[in-house]
Amino acid sequence: MMTLDKDLQSIQAARELLKQAKQAQAQFALFSQEKVDSIVAHIATEAARHSEELAKMAHEETGFGRWQDKVLKNTFASTKVHEHIQSIKTIGIISDDPVNKVMEVGVPLGVIAALVPSTNPTSTIFYKTLIALKAGNAIIFSPHPNAKACSQKAIELVKRAALEAGAPVGIVDGVTLLTMEATKELMHSKDVSLILATGGEGMVRAAYASGTPTISGGPGNGPAFIERSADIKQAVSDIITSKTFDNGVICASEQSIIAERCIYDQVHQELLAQGAYFMNEQESQQLANILLRPNGMINPAIVGKCAISLAELAGFTVPGHIKVLISLQDSVSHQNPYSREKLCPVLGLYIEEDWRSACDRVVSLLTNEGMGHTLVIHTQNQDIVRQFALEKPVFRMLVNTPAALGGIGATTNLIPALTLGCGALGGGSSSDNVGPMNLLNVRKVGYGVRNINDLRQPESSVAEAVKPASVMSAPITSAPAVAVTASNAPASIFEDTRFTGSTAPSPVPVAASVSAADDRFGCGVPAPACDDINEENVERIIKKVMGRLAS
Repeated sequence: MMTLDKDLQSIQAARELLKQAKQAQAQFALFSQEKVDSIVAHIATEAARHSEELAKMAHEETGFGRWQDKVLKNTFASTKVHEHIQSIKTIGIISDDPVNKVMEVGVPLGVIAALVPSTNPTSTIFYKTLIALKAGNAIIFSPHPNAKACSQKAIELVKRAALEAGAPVGIVDGVTLLTMEATKELMHSKDVSLILATGGEGMVRAAYASGTPTISGGPGNGPAFIERSADIKQAVSDIITSKTFDNGVICASEQSIIAERCIYDQVHQELLAQGAYFMNEQESQQLANILLRPNGMINPAIVGKCAISLAELAGFTVPGHIKVLISLQDSVSHQNPYSREKLCPVLGLYIEEDWRSACDRVVSLLTNEGMGHTLVIHTQNQDIVRQFALEKPVFRMLVNTPAALGGIGATTNLIPALTLGCGALGGGSSSDNVGPMNLLNVRKVGYGVRNINDLRQPESSVAEAVKPASVMSAPITSAPAVAVTASNAPASIFEDTRFTGSTAPSPVPVAASVSAADDRFGCGVPAPACDDINEENVERIIKKVMGRLAS
């Protein structure tokens, strides 16, 4: 008997998972909102119960981050996400507007293929399971090979919980024979309605290239701007809290600090006081040498390592209390790792003269990497907040909060999520913190409220409707001439009765006092010639007015 090789076995296994998931979702789509909600609630409860166990397992297997912080992420991805989504209507009629006579029906997408990153290998599974099932879908996971054991443990947990609560077999599952071919089979299958991609840039690109609709996260490169009105001690605390949370593996975390020169000494002293180490030029170069691979991608060996370990890897030592490593920078480029995403407690620091030059630096960093993702500003100036919100190329702008926790919705009221869309700016299809409403379609039901006769208007009515207000406000029939004085002078030459087609018997003379006081509309010729309204004089007047306004 011929034995299939591993690749072919994995492809066949993926096809079996898809077949079962499609059948399960067809049954699940008939469940009521109440039944779906009870299944989702049970999964969330069971996931939260195993948060610590799976956090320790993930840390041991990957070597990334801190297991204590992974407990918080697992709890967030189960309890906090569920608290947010539990009251959302996703099944059947989700809204009905009797006034406008429009009804909306939630329509599940079908089967979702979910890619799992090694940086969040268990919390991502909890989160994606809850939002996928809440929207009435089935979900199949493809874990990262470097986090295979902990991810498969998390998948088994949510599978068991779903079955215990009454979900059909196959509604949630995962690839166990991990190969690139199995993942490709999922992404290219006609039975997959959507790819929910979180992971490395290469895998996300492959998902979009598959031709299957995709929602993804993207690389972050969030700058943290400390503006002169900020509470500097709190701003520094927030940045260090964020950058050391799980040793910086959350993509929303700060990647650089931008400080105004007038407050830099205070920022510098506060950073030192709170555990930052400023590398000298040689140390900065030593660390830069190991942050990226020769191909320009992040070096996995530095991901999620603490500051002390990073210094040792680079060949220098730092005191035992150090939390983050900082390098003073004045350039931005793809070759400069300090101006790019660093999934570890390392920050570039830029000093700018004022908030305007800080704006320029923010934009240059984001266009270098991380377009559409996240930035954070620390300020008490609401005008600065509004200015940044109007102009900066991100879809998560955070104010006075740790970016890693604010971006995912833990310390802000943004939607709790571990997939953070970067929109078209970042090459993605959504700019949202992805939730269940991103994972369903909405069928619109519209009742007729007008007939075709309501859309038709007599020509005269249309003509009246489009007349300028100045024309409609006064008849254009013959009327006695009225001298133009300062109190009744038209605000615009286009309101002057000489240009409205009036049948007045003679031009209206402009009062001498007005001409002397305001010659904006003077045509530079003697009055009789100027009052002679013809095409040449009108054109001359308009040019004169435009020229003076421009000056």
